Amino acid sequence: MPRRHVTLLLVLLSVLASRSDAGSVGVNYGRVADNLPSAYKVAALIKSQGLERVKVFDSDPAVLRALSGSGIKVTVDLPNELLSSAAKTQMFATNWVQRNVVAYHPNTQIEAIAVGNEVFVDTHNTTKYLIAAMKNIHTALVKFDLASDIKVSSPIALSALQNSYPSSAGSFRPELIQPVFKPMLDFLRQTGSYLMVNAYPYFAYESNADVISLDYALFRENPGVVDAGSGLRYFSLFDAQIDAVFAAMSALKYNDIEMVVSETGWPSKGDENEIGASIENAAAYNGNLVRRILTGGGTPLRPKADLTVYLFALFNEDRKFGPTSERNYGLFFPNEKKVYDIPFTVEGLKNYHDHKSPVSGNHHETAPVASPVTGSGDVSKTLTGNTWCVANGEAGEEKLQAALDYACGEGGADCHQIQPGSTCYDPNTLEAHASYAFNSYYQKKARGAGTCYFGGAAYVVSQPPKYGKCELPMS
Repeated sequence: MPRRHVTLLLVLLSVLASRSDAGSVGVNYGRVADNLPSAYKVAALIKSQGLERVKVFDSDPAVLRALSGSGIKVTVDLPNELLSSAAKTQMFATNWVQRNVVAYHPNTQIEAIAVGNEVFVDTHNTTKYLIAAMKNIHTALVKFDLASDIKVSSPIALSALQNSYPSSAGSFRPELIQPVFKPMLDFLRQTGSYLMVNAYPYFAYESNADVISLDYALFRENPGVVDAGSGLRYFSLFDAQIDAVFAAMSALKYNDIEMVVSETGWPSKGDENEIGASIENAAAYNGNLVRRILTGGGTPLRPKADLTVYLFALFNEDRKFGPTSERNYGLFFPNEKKVYDIPFTVEGLKNYHDHKSPVSGNHHETAPVASPVTGSGDVSKTLTGNTWCVANGEAGEEKLQAALDYACGEGGADCHQIQPGSTCYDPNTLEAHASYAFNSYYQKKARGAGTCYFGGAAYVVSQPPKYGKCELPMS
């Protein structure tokens, strides 16, 4: 064969190999919204955008049927409220797999089951059921000869970390290591699965915009941050967060476990106090993330670890609880129009440019620094003032419970102290637990306007509240 043809062939093979070794981009398909398109239209939309994977938060038959024959790889979810049943009886787990997986696979290409979601911050104390539920679901897959096709995992929030700064010092919360993380990581190793992680650089930036560079948070050009422990230089907050989890696994001798970023995103709109929530920043984060993932390469700590990431979320969800940002993570409006224009494929990246305006949603031009995380997993922030946020007992049990679930879940409040056996578990009342969670959220948000409302379930007080022996912190 002529040398010129050999050279061209080698170049072509190199390009193809680099693309095949690159990461993958999927999307989370949440449905807490009005006027969403039919599941069949959604399947067509996902496919038309070149997205390879979709993750759903349940196993709705209409959605799974619509995805049949699409070629899109699917991750389904066993909701937190079913963990205890799946853990207690193998029959329940087997029946669930038969109804929600076997009935659709392989025409619907189910590739993974997420057992629960951010279980460690679930106010219903479902952590104790997690490992048994994962094992029983896997046993059911073995029974149906699907264990080699479908992986079992469980998405964790970054609040599961005791430390995340610097990244090389990443570690899991001590109280979770023996009962949860070691058996979970053993299970993932034995079954050839991976750890699912929900990572949101936005939360770290929004709470520390005075010290974290926006460019560092949005994958834009910046001088980088050197990890004092490893000497590695980081050019994005995303990589720093992911490596903190890799380091936490390495500290427990699980260097071989792979990771999938099961949720990440940036809101296109927020309340006045939600710094950085804008269309420009959301487009920059997600667009630059897609480029970062599809062009290959891992993190500074794991340079060969190409990542699969699931963008959050497909649609803006107008019925979600909480601040304005919670309803504005979508890539699309319910009418299927893009909220902002970014590509999702290698081909689309050829013409993509992140256009940075002279004045962005946040003006801070500080040196980029990694976000420190305290022992609770929350981003640290210096606060001043003497006000607290407490539950409104007249709001009703249903509204209080919904607000409590939001605060401890997506809201990122530190709810460790209201878990059984912890300092503020007693008095074990909904109002006391909700007050602790609401106040944690309120303090974390720098006591900003609108952060102690929760749909009328909370209000601000100026005298230190106390429930039994539990005093609500000021920071």
